[in-house]
Amino acid sequence: MGTLEFLGTGTSTGVPMIGCRCSVCSSKDPHNNRLRASALVKIKGKVILIDTGPEFRLQALRANLTAVDGVLLTHTHADHVAGFDDLRAFNFVNGERVKVFGSPETVEIIKHNYSYIFGEAIQVGGGLPKIDLIASRDTFYIDDIKVTPIPIWHGKVLVYGYRIGKMAYVTDFNRLEGKSLELLKGLDLLVLGALRYRPHATHLNIDQAISLVESLQPQRAYFTHLSHDIEHERVTRRLQNNIFLAYDGLKLSFQD
Repeated sequence: MGTLEFLGTGTSTGVPMIGCRCSVCSSKDPHNNRLRASALVKIKGKVILIDTGPEFRLQALRANLTAVDGVLLTHTHADHVAGFDDLRAFNFVNGERVKVFGSPETVEIIKHNYSYIFGEAIQVGGGLPKIDLIASRDTFYIDDIKVTPIPIWHGKVLVYGYRIGKMAYVTDFNRLEGKSLELLKGLDLLVLGALRYRPHATHLNIDQAISLVESLQPQRAYFTHLSHDIEHERVTRRLQNNIFLAYDGLKLSFQD
């Protein structure tokens, strides 16, 4: 068995959103307090991180994270990679380089955006992260753990979800094609981004996510990347038996 821990379940603004006084942003229910979306997978003694958002340092501390065997990047929007530099803590603690996987496009953008790490650094300062960037669109392995990238469309941008065993984690998309649908069949656990009820140009809304779950028929589905339009208890009551809202800190098991 593997486990998936939701380090964050919020959309790009997080919840509460800066300056907002809506009922969800003002809620005392901890399920409505969402850091930016990220997840931690533990399987066969290995630890795999999905995305390094702006609150990655806080998320890692809360999860007592001391080492990772690999990092999977879904894409390079700030809410998914802005904590990238904090990976260097693992270098300090363990003296080991960190393996980071992403699509060729993702790897090139990371190299450009973090040129002080991967280019000619003028000054090292407190120490540069020691990262091995590995580009792949196809199935790869982290030690003996099989990881399958799943191509999905985030508006006009091609991004990736990931399948590990009978779990798939796919956020930040509004369209996928035949090959990707096949990769999402036969799942024990499906994690989908489902932003809100209103339509969005680059994300699934709740109704679209429900429709996709009904088509794919996983054993269980959890929605993440939730905006402040989603009040946890109220929306949970509307969902079907095998569909749930994720929340920060939730841990789930899945078949490997």
